[in-house]
Amino acid sequence: MNLTTENILLVGSLLLLISIIAGKTSYKFGVPTLLLFLAIGMLAGSDGIGGIHFDDPKIAQFIGIVSLNFILFSGGLDTNWSFVKPILWQGLLLSTFGVLFTALALGFFVWHITDFSLYESLLLGSIVSSTDAAAVFSILRSKSLALKTNLRPTLELESGSNDPMAYVLTIAFLTLVLNPDMSLFSIIPLLIRQMAIGGLAGFAFGKISKYVINQIRLDFEGLYIVLVIALMFITFSATDFVGGNGFLAIYICAVYLGNQDFIHKKTILKMYDGLAWLMQIVLFLTLGLLVFPTRIFPLAGLGLLISLFLIAVARPLGVFLSLAFFRMKLRRRLYISWAGLRGAVPIVFATYPLLAGIEKADMIFNIVFFISVTSVLIQGTTLTTVAKWLHVSLPGKAKRIAPTDAFLADHPKAIMKEIEILTGSYATNKKIVELKFPKNAIIAMIIRNGKYLIPSGSTVIEDNDRLIVLSDNQDGLDKASDCLISQPALAKT
Repeated sequence: MNLTTENILLVGSLLLLISIIAGKTSYKFGVPTLLLFLAIGMLAGSDGIGGIHFDDPKIAQFIGIVSLNFILFSGGLDTNWSFVKPILWQGLLLSTFGVLFTALALGFFVWHITDFSLYESLLLGSIVSSTDAAAVFSILRSKSLALKTNLRPTLELESGSNDPMAYVLTIAFLTLVLNPDMSLFSIIPLLIRQMAIGGLAGFAFGKISKYVINQIRLDFEGLYIVLVIALMFITFSATDFVGGNGFLAIYICAVYLGNQDFIHKKTILKMYDGLAWLMQIVLFLTLGLLVFPTRIFPLAGLGLLISLFLIAVARPLGVFLSLAFFRMKLRRRLYISWAGLRGAVPIVFATYPLLAGIEKADMIFNIVFFISVTSVLIQGTTLTTVAKWLHVSLPGKAKRIAPTDAFLADHPKAIMKEIEILTGSYATNKKIVELKFPKNAIIAMIIRNGKYLIPSGSTVIEDNDRLIVLSDNQDGLDKASDCLISQPALAKT
C-alpha cells in the first residue's frame, strides 16, 4: 500500500489507535510500550503485513526533529530544579564527557572488528552515544520506579540533556567522513560553538518566553498553548540558525519555564504531557515504517556484538570516567550504566548519513536500529529487576507528579485564611503570576462584589477583593499575607 493524501489520515489514525490499545496491556507482559509502537510500525511497513511502502529518510528525519522538540520540551517542563540542583554537575558531566567517552570507546571497537574506516566507526559510535529521552522518560515514569539517592533525577537530567552532545558529535564525524583530509581537531570549535550558543540561547529564550506569556493578553485559554508551541519552535530554529544547538536550547528553555510561574501553567503542562506521548508514538511508528526487517536480519550477529559491547563496556566506561571525581557507591554507578537506554533518537540521527549519501549509510542505519531495539528490549525490560538486585530501589511506587501539582498532591490544605486586599496593598492591580506567591500556599477563591471567582495565573487582584488562601501550615499563611499586603520578599520557600 502506498500512502496518499486520501488514506494517510485513515492509516495514521488506525495505527495510533492500535498502538494505544496495545500499549495499555503491554506492561502486563513486561514489554516496553515504545518497543511495541516500533513493532507495529514494522508490521505495517513494506516487509510487514500492512505493506505500507515508506522509504523517505528526509520525511522521517523531519518528523523525528519535530517530535524531539516536543519530547525534550515536555521533559524540561517536568524537571523540578530543586531535585536537579544537587546532582547538576553529575548530570552535566554524564551528558557531555559521558557521551564523548562512550562514542570513542564504541567507535574504536567497531573500527577493530569491521572494515569501517576510523571516522565511519566514530560516526556510528556518536550516533548511539546518548541515552534516549523518550525511552527513559517513558519507561521510568510508566513503571513508576522509585529510586534511592537522586538516581531518578540524575537519569532524567542526563537523558534530557545529552542528545545535543550526541548530535554535535554525529555532525562533526559525518563532516570528517565526507572530508577525510580534515583534521580530527578541526571539529573542536564546532563542539564548543554549538554547546555554548545553545546553552546561552536556551536560558535567554526561557526568560523571553516567560515575559511574553505573562504579558500578552489572549482572549482564549487555548491560545496560550499555541503560543508556547510557537515559542518552542522559535527557540529551536533561531538557535540553530545562529550556529547553536537547538536541542540543548529548547531543553534549557523548558527547564527554566517549568520552574517559573506563568499564566495557565497547569493547563500547558498537562497538554504538553499528552503531546509528548503523541510525538513518541508518531516517531516510533514512523521509524518502524522506515526500516526494512529483511535488511536487518543479515546484520543481526554484528549488531548484537556491537550492542552488547555498548551495554557492557562502552556505556559503563563513559559513566565511570565521567563520574570519577564524585563520591558515589559502586551500585549507583552500575545502575546508571545499565539505565543507558537507546531508543528513537539514535535512529533519527542515523538518517543524517543516509541523506548525506555516504557509502556505508544503509549499513550504519540498520546496525543503529538493531542496537536501539536490543537496548530497549534488554535494558528497558529489566530496569526494575536490576534496581532490586543492586538495592537502589525504594519500596512502593513513585508517583509521577507535575511540578504545578506537586504541592496539591503532597500537602493537604488543612488551614484556611480570608485575606482582604485594602487600598494600597502590594497585590493591588497585579496578576497572581506576578506576586511570587509562596509555594506552600494557594489562592483557592476570590470574593469580588459578592461573586465567587476561581482565579488563574492571569487574574488581576483588585481593591476590596477577599482572597481565600489555603496552606498546610500557619507559616505559609503568614508569608502569603505578607506577599499580598506588603512586599514579595518572603514569597517563595
